[in-house]
Amino acid sequence: MKKKVIISVTNDLSNDNRVYKVASSLLNIGFDVTCVGRKLKESKELNFLYRTKRFKLLFNNGFMFYAEYNLRLLFFLLTNKFDIFLANDLDTLAPNYIAAKLKNKPVVYDSHEYFTEVPELTNRNFTKKFWTKIEQVFLPKIKYSYTVCSSIADVYNGLYNINMQVVRNIPLCNSLKQNKVDVVPIAKNNIILYQGAVNIGRGLEHIIKAMKYIKNSTLIIIGDGDIKNDLEELVVTENVSEKVIFTGRIAINELQNYTKQATIGISIEENIGLNYYYALPNKIFDYIKAEIPILASNLPEIKRIVSHYNVGEFIDNHSPKHIVEIINLMLNDKEKLKKYSENCSHAAKELCWEKEYEKIEEIFKGIIV
Repeated sequence: MKKKVIISVTNDLSNDNRVYKVASSLLNIGFDVTCVGRKLKESKELNFLYRTKRFKLLFNNGFMFYAEYNLRLLFFLLTNKFDIFLANDLDTLAPNYIAAKLKNKPVVYDSHEYFTEVPELTNRNFTKKFWTKIEQVFLPKIKYSYTVCSSIADVYNGLYNINMQVVRNIPLCNSLKQNKVDVVPIAKNNIILYQGAVNIGRGLEHIIKAMKYIKNSTLIIIGDGDIKNDLEELVVTENVSEKVIFTGRIAINELQNYTKQATIGISIEENIGLNYYYALPNKIFDYIKAEIPILASNLPEIKRIVSHYNVGEFIDNHSPKHIVEIINLMLNDKEKLKKYSENCSHAAKELCWEKEYEKIEEIFKGIIV
């Protein structure tokens, strides 16, 4: 009989590419996989090969959301039979650990980011202390864990004397070839693309202001988040409504049809906390897979990839004037853009999930030996 793995997240499962890849990998290894999240009013129907369960909640933000979700999750984990508990990020770790401990089953922790250092916790001392305490209580007790980059793994290993491994959030090698959805043109001129969470610290305010001075180009922002409404107002204020398009969330199986239309992909996170400082966003790898030259922040993990494979340029600061200068240099040098694109093509053969899959297989097969 197949071993049952339960994967927990606090999102609605529809756009979590990392969870999709991990779940699909575990399914391929031979596990019986269930993913549990929450269902929002705008949530789309799911069509995955593994089972899913989504809670409809009374609260969808703040302390009451986390309290309600974690209680519902704990009850679900305790009243259903699972062999391995996989918690994604700190906000699902406590119920998974408790349920696994009570059932004498193994628990695995996938840290998508440096959770206690996210910008959303800046200047929220009580909330930050709460999550730090959760981390301090449970993380040292976790035998099996992995995260998205070596910098975050090094921090956790140093803090808690654990052996957190690295599984980068890299696209499937064959995802572009497998994707046969018709491409819908999103702009007629140069496309400057951002895809990911529309939250503070992503540099989006600065690129919007810069668009006023970048000719023959459209900024496409794919995703949703806390500051989307503020950014839409900024677009109007800056009088760039004709040069900025918000698409909202795009389904996983359609996203690369948008990505591969871009001229430049941006990942200009700001250094506003250790989570962003150590960030290695999956969009970096998505751009490389789609052979899109990158404009990136000069932060260590991002720089390591972009410099090593020579696939783009960096900004030294987030002033709109400086961003305009670098983007115009890129757009005006067609030969360099072509070279970056060619380098992306070579890098993509190495940077693919199929190689990260081996690490997932090693971790989970090691649990059941």
